[in-house]
Amino acid sequence: MPANRDKPPEPKARILIVDDHPAVREALAIRIERERDLEVCGEAADLAEALRLADSTRPDVAVIDVGLKSESGIDLIKRLKARHDALRMIVWSMYSEELYAERALRAGAMGYITKEQATGKIVEAIRHVLGGKLYLSPALSEKLLARFVGPAPQRSDETPVAALSDRELDVFRLIGQGLKTAEIAAQLHLSVKTVETYRDRIRAKLDLSDGAKLALSAMQWVQENR
Repeated sequence: MPANRDKPPEPKARILIVDDHPAVREALAIRIERERDLEVCGEAADLAEALRLADSTRPDVAVIDVGLKSESGIDLIKRLKARHDALRMIVWSMYSEELYAERALRAGAMGYITKEQATGKIVEAIRHVLGGKLYLSPALSEKLLARFVGPAPQRSDETPVAALSDRELDVFRLIGQGLKTAEIAAQLHLSVKTVETYRDRIRAKLDLSDGAKLALSAMQWVQENR
């Protein structure tokens, strides 16, 4: 009789999917469930649901979209990191890595993938971070390495939007989606006065003279990054 006949199967890694588009969650779940060593333990559409599922299901990896409808995926990463330090997180987003990848890494993520890439890359990234490694594009890896070993970086090639703080970028994105100040305040759980302060800071950083130009700039940015 083989010695390993009664050996129990290896436990599957548990994956939490956080995305506000049901079709995206379904497609990603189907792809992950094809793997013998992976299983989807929950799907969430917003920050509150993601936190609840993380507490109850204890996933090994969370795959998170940056642009959740009512909250920021960056905020979610920070909160999950504070509550579940061992949780590995990967961002899968429509936004280019030039703007969001470093923000996600600083918040606690271990990988960043754009939605232009095949879903098979998610499986590759999941296994990578399960092994304790970062999953980044070669271009981003080279950029980050240059920051540590090279001279002080010249950042003149970055867009003005890259100079915005995480919260300012959240407000800018929601302005671009057509939300009014009060709606932004409600979605980000801020006061109207605080959002107005962020709007003023954004206008100053982007050198925009009034609210109309801010709205136009934000809408153009959202269109370009869809």
